[in-house]
Amino acid sequence: MPRVKGGYVTRRRRKAVLKLAKGYYGSKHTIYRTAHEQVMRSLRYAYRDRKQRKREFRKLWIQRINAACQLNDIKYSRFINGLAQANIEINRKMLADMAVNDPAGFAKLVDQAKKALEKPKAKVEEKTIFLKTAPKAKN
Repeated sequence: MPRVKGGYVTRRRRKAVLKLAKGYYGSKHTIYRTAHEQVMRSLRYAYRDRKQRKREFRKLWIQRINAACQLNDIKYSRFINGLAQANIEINRKMLADMAVNDPAGFAKLVDQAKKALEKPKAKVEEKTIFLKTAPKAKN
């Protein structure tokens, strides 16, 4: 059987994994096998949590906006609807920042949303749709 030497590439790969596992508890930062398992799991968590972070922040912004809306006697959903009707395009991150750091400016936005909600909506003409029927087959 031929002699197999520890290869340069293998050693480099293992050192890279152990470097990623630096700071892990117990043998997970010293033994290659357990370190590799933990690094792979950690990378999966990191990938998943990059997506979840976006969801969590959106939820936080909505909670902050809702709290500020309640202080201004309006529901969150009506406030967002009012902004849309007033053609004010501002994202939830900026709204949440205004709610926390600039209550007076947020109150002005609430007033504009309330005014837009009070205006009667322009009537949309009903569209009549004619459906073409296929010609009947002759027997």
